[in-house]
Amino acid sequence: MRMYDIIIKKRGGGALSEEELRWMITRYTEGDIPDYQMSAFLMAVYFQGMTDEETAILTDAMARSGESLDLSGIPGVKVDKHSTGGVGDKTTLIVTPIVAACGCTVAKMSGRGLGHTGGTVDKLESIPGMCASLSRDKFLDVVRRTGIAVTGQSPDLAPADKKLYALRDVTATVDSIPLIAASIMSKKLVAGSDCIVLDVKTGSGTFMKTVEDSVCLAEKMVAIGVHNGKKIAALITNMDIPLGYQIGNALEVEEAVRTLRGQGPDDLTEVSLALAAQLLFLAEKGDMDDCRKLARDTLDSGAALEKLVAMVEAQGGDGTCVRHPEKLGRAPFAMEVKAETGGYITKMDSAGIGIAAMLLGAGRETKESEIDPLAGIILSKKTGDSVKKGETVATLLTSDEARLDAAKERFLESVAIGQAAPEKKPLIYARVTERGVE
Repeated sequence: MRMYDIIIKKRGGGALSEEELRWMITRYTEGDIPDYQMSAFLMAVYFQGMTDEETAILTDAMARSGESLDLSGIPGVKVDKHSTGGVGDKTTLIVTPIVAACGCTVAKMSGRGLGHTGGTVDKLESIPGMCASLSRDKFLDVVRRTGIAVTGQSPDLAPADKKLYALRDVTATVDSIPLIAASIMSKKLVAGSDCIVLDVKTGSGTFMKTVEDSVCLAEKMVAIGVHNGKKIAALITNMDIPLGYQIGNALEVEEAVRTLRGQGPDDLTEVSLALAAQLLFLAEKGDMDDCRKLARDTLDSGAALEKLVAMVEAQGGDGTCVRHPEKLGRAPFAMEVKAETGGYITKMDSAGIGIAAMLLGAGRETKESEIDPLAGIILSKKTGDSVKKGETVATLLTSDEARLDAAKERFLESVAIGQAAPEKKPLIYARVTERGVE
């Protein structure tokens, strides 16, 4: 069997056999297939797609490429949450401490930045001393002691996905439904949780640009989860506008903390509470109304914030920077972006704004890029807001002054101002469960 022949077959739209897929994943994981050939395969999949059977086999092969995490020795219901990624999406920092404070056990593995988005691990590592690359023993110890831990993907859990994840990022093959479904669910299957909620983003700032594509992706992932005995549901949420007002690693930690204090922006609070309530419902903490109230009460009481502090301190981080996020500091160079005309903001292209944040240093252009934890964007206005000519729309922040001009140009290209207020879109479009789409 040759990788060359597999590439040719998929390039021509053929369906790969189980033997071919398992051979390919095994050989790539072992280092026998070079990145340049796997890159060609990924691009072929991007254009030709995969059947449901191929996707299921690929997911299973990736899950079996390493070990599984055994959480059976930890009491309670183990829960997990995953987002397909978006601009300003810091919901993991809010949802997981809420559900942990409600008595669920969170043992979560998260990724680093993919494309123009910032990963949860990158955000957490902007907290001084915070270790988000825990050994398996340390990870399980933190879970036992605090009920919650978040770490980077372990190299021995689905190692095929770790290699493919980094390669997709730099080969423009991120936004492929079968590749996304296989990547996400291979990690979820080996992570050991009982209940999973998926936040599937839709719109300009994410990989799925339409609600229809997002529902399709959610249905594939839910079906994989149900087939493997998981309680699973997905929410389809809006990413046509950045979530919240702060984009960038330390900036998003700061906004997440404000939300856990009950002082966060309405959109971020609403989406976070909806995800938390759905996860509590899967964990059988009550009916949906009970779970919504439980999530809200836990946020308002401060218990969720204290749970985040406990996790950060257990992972070596400075808890005072969570209670007082202003201690995280600000980047030394700032530039205000002002409206060039008056009217209403009719569009904020989230993808373009995410790229502007990446140009400031908040994301990765290549696998080797280093992230500036203080870089990012603070929005003063969002879609639907009125704005006067010369009024500040956003502030750009970076530790490298030379990055400001290009980021400003990209930001301005991503914002449109018109004379009529745009139609307001919902934050949550649908819920996908094993029963179908609601």
